[in-house]
Amino acid sequence: MQRIGLTGGIAAGKSVAARRFAERGAVVVDADVLARQAVAPGSAGLDEVVAEFGPGVLDAAGDLDRAALGRIVFADAGARARLDAIVHPVVRRLAAEQEAAAAALDPGAVVVHDIPLLVETGQAEDFHVVVVVHAPAGLRVERLVRLRGMDRADALARVAAQARDEARLAVADVVLDGAGSDADLERQVDALWERLAVERADERAADAP
Repeated sequence: MQRIGLTGGIAAGKSVAARRFAERGAVVVDADVLARQAVAPGSAGLDEVVAEFGPGVLDAAGDLDRAALGRIVFADAGARARLDAIVHPVVRRLAAEQEAAAAALDPGAVVVHDIPLLVETGQAEDFHVVVVVHAPAGLRVERLVRLRGMDRADALARVAAQARDEARLAVADVVLDGAGSDADLERQVDALWERLAVERADERAADAP
């Protein structure tokens, strides 16, 4: 099994790359999806979040109000660390379960772990290959404002809350340019997929008796 860590700053194009990996046959483990599961209605994780941050982080239906929570944690590094301490252990457990299930179905599976905070959580050494989708911070802010309708101050806070570009690039085995079009990024993923397929074939040949 080949384990790939995929990361990139918010609005860099990482989701486009993850989708393309899935289309090429990878099993994608999405940390954002798992993080939502960790604080789903009725979960112990949601109870812990409410105990830590108060009932104001719930909406009228009793579900997590992500915007309200975001206003707290993206303005306060300490609050963000407390939230991470609740959510991250659950996410890692769920990710390990998904990976084990993929390996049981196909021992030769390519598993891509889509982790926005891969650098921040110190997971760079856990993967055979670390792929970083990179786009300049200024462009990412503009995308958040233009494409997601985010207030500029909120967009700047989201970008600032993540690792600096230099820290992500320092751990990258492969850097994909996310500054262009989706189609351009997909072509880069395709080229990487083909290269990795050749490397896997070479490794299998070397291991053959």
